[in-house]
Amino acid sequence: MAETLQLVIITPEREFFRGEATFVEFTTTDGDVGIYPRHIPTTVVLDPGILRIHDGKEVREAALHSGFAEILGDRITILAEAVEWPHEIDKNRAEEARIRAERKMEDSAADGSKAELALKRSVLRIRMAEKEGR
Repeated sequence: MAETLQLVIITPEREFFRGEATFVEFTTTDGDVGIYPRHIPTTVVLDPGILRIHDGKEVREAALHSGFAEILGDRITILAEAVEWPHEIDKNRAEEARIRAERKMEDSAADGSKAELALKRSVLRIRMAEKEGR
């Protein structure tokens, strides 16, 4: 049996996931990372990206929107702003958010960093919804 690590993912609204994984992938502000059991202890800042939870041969994917991850050997705790399974994403709403974010980025008076983050989130949601076939 493969070694596992405990994964807990918490958002302000709910405990999104609690269980075991053999490998976990996510996006940090420094790029994509993959975590195996017995990883060196560290804390990272998360960027919007696809979260992949590997459990043997099965891989579950979710849209992960910013937060922090604490990695302690055989345990990962993710405190996220939001996390969504593909079936939870409303593609039409994500498309509308993308359009709003693009308009804000064109507006010189708008906060570009907030608009850019909103654009990243909406594009991520659209990608995940399309993977789900919607």
